[in-house]
Amino acid sequence: QVQLVESGGGSVQAGGSLRLSCAASGRTFSRDTMGWFRQAPGKEREFVTRISWSGATTYYADSVKGRFTISRDNAENAVYLQMNNLKPEDTAVYHCAAGGLPLSNWRPAYWGQGTQVTVSS
Repeated sequence: QVQLVESGGGSVQAGGSLRLSCAASGRTFSRDTMGWFRQAPGKEREFVTRISWSGATTYYADSVKGRFTISRDNAENAVYLQMNNLKPEDTAVYHCAAGGLPLSNWRPAYWGQGTQVTVSS
């Protein structure tokens, strides 16, 4: 059974930082795109960032560019999201995602349950 388990969420004040982790199990994703989406209350799930299997290529939503950094460790079958200078509008449930074709409109094959990030002003 494939599982993606996120951790590292929490509550911070605006300007603070958090580091999310996603541990995959059940299969290796060392040759797959991995990334993060988020869903704020009352809004649709939105793309945040993704990273190629080698880590050489990354994509970010405009709203997080320059503040968030994605990385991965294929030996650990894990992906990470360093979030700096957090803003209240970053408040959301953050979902780890993996697999699927790495197209511009990426549709992951696997999803985690999510971890809550709350940023207060």
